[in-house]
Amino acid sequence: MSGSCVVTIRTFLTVVCLLAPAVAAGQELVELPRLSGPVELDGLSNEPAWEAVDPLPLTTHWPSFGGAISERTEIRVAYDDDHIYFAGRFYDSDPVGIRGNSLYRDRWNGDDTFDIVVDSYNDNRTALLFTTTPLGIMIDQEVSNDADPSGGARPLNREWNGYWEVAARVTQEGWFAEVRIPFSSLGFEVEGEGVVMGLIVGRYVSRKDEKYIFPAIPPNWDMADIKPSQAQDVLITGINEKSPLYVTPYVLGGLDRTRAFVEPVRAPGTETTRRVGLDAKYGLSNNITLDFTLNTDFAQVEADDQQVNLTRFNLFYPEKRRFFQERASILQFNTGDEGRLFHSRRIGLTEDGMPLPILAGARLTGRLGDWDVAAMDMLVDGGADEPRENAGVLRLRRSVLNDGSTLGVMATSRATYDGSVDLAYGLDAALNLFGDEYLTLQWAQTYDSRVRAPEALDAALVRAFWQRRSLNGLGYELEATRAGPAYDPAVGFMQRYNFTAFKTNFTYSWQPGGESPVNRHKAWLTSRLYLRNSDGSVESALQRFRWSTYFRGGSFFNIALNFFYEGLDEPLSFSDDVSVPAGGYFGSDLFLYYELNPGARLKGDAVLHAGSYLDGWRGRLSLSPAWVVSSHLTLNLQYDLNRLWFPRRAQRYDADIGRLRVQAALDTHLSLDAFLQYNMAADRLATNLRVRYRLAEGRDLFVVYNAARDLCPAIGDLAVVGRSDQRLLVKYEHTFQPGF
Repeated sequence: MSGSCVVTIRTFLTVVCLLAPAVAAGQELVELPRLSGPVELDGLSNEPAWEAVDPLPLTTHWPSFGGAISERTEIRVAYDDDHIYFAGRFYDSDPVGIRGNSLYRDRWNGDDTFDIVVDSYNDNRTALLFTTTPLGIMIDQEVSNDADPSGGARPLNREWNGYWEVAARVTQEGWFAEVRIPFSSLGFEVEGEGVVMGLIVGRYVSRKDEKYIFPAIPPNWDMADIKPSQAQDVLITGINEKSPLYVTPYVLGGLDRTRAFVEPVRAPGTETTRRVGLDAKYGLSNNITLDFTLNTDFAQVEADDQQVNLTRFNLFYPEKRRFFQERASILQFNTGDEGRLFHSRRIGLTEDGMPLPILAGARLTGRLGDWDVAAMDMLVDGGADEPRENAGVLRLRRSVLNDGSTLGVMATSRATYDGSVDLAYGLDAALNLFGDEYLTLQWAQTYDSRVRAPEALDAALVRAFWQRRSLNGLGYELEATRAGPAYDPAVGFMQRYNFTAFKTNFTYSWQPGGESPVNRHKAWLTSRLYLRNSDGSVESALQRFRWSTYFRGGSFFNIALNFFYEGLDEPLSFSDDVSVPAGGYFGSDLFLYYELNPGARLKGDAVLHAGSYLDGWRGRLSLSPAWVVSSHLTLNLQYDLNRLWFPRRAQRYDADIGRLRVQAALDTHLSLDAFLQYNMAADRLATNLRVRYRLAEGRDLFVVYNAARDLCPAIGDLAVVGRSDQRLLVKYEHTFQPGF
């Protein structure tokens, strides 16, 4: 049976390859100028070498595409043997209105921005996004999937960090910025005498919610202003080929203090942490990078936000650890609903998120000819009850048909030292058939040495996803997925198991135009049906009617009316004394969301979600105000009030979450991020504090404090204190960067 499926898929792809048109970007190649002399990175770009470079022709991207540019803007791009340079002169008719709200690295806080998108491999799917602000902070992200967020994709990786430099200044005329990016931070392929890259640059005026952009990309898609397939092809010649080496040793010391007790109080246990380790990055060529890690530590990683799970399905937490970020888009194999054949977060973390020591690892990423290549192997030490394990992944992907289509294969492995082995492989085709029409086909299969080998389809996932990627007029998504009872990617992620799903999503979007305060309206009609493979019964069903309005100035309103069905094949327990019996339950609810202009100093959003839930009722009220006190201090408060009522059984479940976050920075070098969060369902209070002192790019001192405590009520005369954990770490890492 599996053989016939493979033959069918192969036959289908052959027909598509023969009939589908070859879609090309169709843009004229622009040769970038070489700097004629030295420039000083001071933000002003007033040297003769810059004056010899013509500014790029800009277009208003939003709110009115092609409209007049209301603030004079000049953006120049040039290069030398080792770097590509960007200069922005952002004149402003009201300099007091320039928004530089934050000095915190990697945190956009409603600031004016200078945005740079570089598709260095010119593959029209992936790119690197560099952003700076009037205060010269650095924000870098990786763009994947052609910046398309549909089908469960996360096209922006905010955890990626590269090596680059920025200088910015604010004057009475406006603000000015210069960016210098070494070619060694980009990765590229030399073709003939030069390198062709994709390029997008733009300015965002926050108080007006206006974006000016080059090239002239219409806002016809989500995230159109950073969409690699729409980038301008530019030619760069005479780049020096180098093999850069970045070596980052670190030293760490700290204390761990844990106790779990009832009366009488016992002394807590304290452990001392002393560790050294090493991360290294070596460019085997311009387009292949080898990363190596020894005794890896993730002390600088921000703690996860608490989540409330009021369903019977798994929660997804993103990867935040820096070692796994380089070209992470190559390793994407998304199967919808946050499903992933590979999810690096499963490496070095237990099921409940506790870290396990990573003894060593190696990671190869880049491009060989027409192939995107990624390979990784990690050795993880076991915990008290878990054996040591080895986890690996191999990913190959190449363009076919046209710039918007790919074929790929992935294989993963997880072998533990107790003899168990988990394997998985997957094949995927993402095809741009014509225009904005895309078809994704996926086949994945898993193997567990501890389980008797099942039938091929029982250990497989099959998915077909057709979409029209359009923000104007009609858009749609049609999806069908089947995951067998034995399909379980050991180093991947699944929300549901053993199901068949059918999903549709139709949208219609338009712009009123004229002097309307509305930038865009969008109507949604969404349907989802999940069936159990075991007996064909309905596990979940949803019918959603949704309306969204995007206002000029950046505010956003959303309303959704949901009708749903949940079929419980076993009781669903929320706590020891609150549960719902097995059965089928129909319901409906209303969802309201409003967000203030994110560029304002006083901003935030509000959510109201209320209606029936299983055989009871659900109510959620979420308020998230934020106050930008100054560029040095931002306060964020969030409170989610979650209530479940089940009148038939006189049961109630409260699952509130409260969070206070403080982001402070003395300058672009010294910053503090602290938050305190309370989870009512777990009755647990947790805090995370991270102080970072950036001596220079690649040289950082971290002081990290984590604490968590169960807040258990007294039982009779017995004061149950529960568990308390505290951890204080001091870490210094120094990157040696020859040639940077």
